[in-house]
Amino acid sequence: MKVVDYMPTICMFYGILIKMYNEKGTKHNIPHFHAEYGEFEVVMDFDGNVIEGSLPKGKLRLVKAWTELHRDDLIANWGLLSNGEQFFRIPPLQ
Repeated sequence: MKVVDYMPTICMFYGILIKMYNEKGTKHNIPHFHAEYGEFEVVMDFDGNVIEGSLPKGKLRLVKAWTELHRDDLIANWGLLSNGEQFFRIPPLQ
């Protein structure tokens, strides 16, 4: 499931990397992000639904909580990356 193209890390917390694909010039599915933890990866929409992949149950709960808190930031970054603009880092879950 690893995407070869540029996918910047927009947040890191508790060993989890949150990444979003650079959409410039393409139509790449529905708005989503990737969460990686070790050898696990999950693709999620901005409502916290799993589109593809898996994470350990506890880590998935953390990512869902973070998604709920930062949905507006995710939408904003999706728009920026879709237009080839600079993304911003989103605060981690603490």
